Amino acid sequence: MSSQYERELRAVLAGLPKGVDAVTRSCDPVTKAKAMQVIERPFLVVRAAGSGMEGSGDLLALRGDICFPIEVKSSKKPKLYLSGRTWDQYQSMIYEGKRCELMPLYAYRLKGVRGDSWRIFRVDVGRLSGRLGILTRRIPELPLTRNGKPFLDWEQGMPLHQFISLVCRKSTTSTLESLDNRIKNFDLSKEESNDESSQMRITDMVPR
Repeated sequence: MSSQYERELRAVLAGLPKGVDAVTRSCDPVTKAKAMQVIERPFLVVRAAGSGMEGSGDLLALRGDICFPIEVKSSKKPKLYLSGRTWDQYQSMIYEGKRCELMPLYAYRLKGVRGDSWRIFRVDVGRLSGRLGILTRRIPELPLTRNGKPFLDWEQGMPLHQFISLVCRKSTTSTLESLDNRIKNFDLSKEESNDESSQMRITDMVPR
């Protein structure tokens, strides 16, 4: 992976205005406005030592409330299949994600397209808690081939500006907490409904 695209993504996630402007120059105003939200809530982005080794990813994006190891890929083709070294990287990201309870990401840049050329995918590491657990419902995981093997399909990823809007909007915390509360309340209401149904059946069985 060329370090050129690592630097490009690093400048965006770090909230550098010139970096964000560079990748959104051909985007519409709405897309650009969403991407610009990272300037207000930037990440500290560092290049992993020994980039790409043992599940570390190429970049590590850190902020007070969240952290992502990120593997950066680029291609002229919308689909990228994992094999050999890239498959080993994927397996290592799963291992480290489970071990450290992190959500590893793939950032896939399609060359030669206008607009937002980046797509984000998450690596499925099982159940996560807190904000990461909530984000798993929004960020797509790697799709599967006919044989059930994960791969990168640019068309199925989350555009970078949408990812930024999701994790950087000022109301992100309240929005995610609200979503989590609605899910919990829905599950609770189902439990209460089941309890009521069980009680009704017991009541019906009692002789009058």
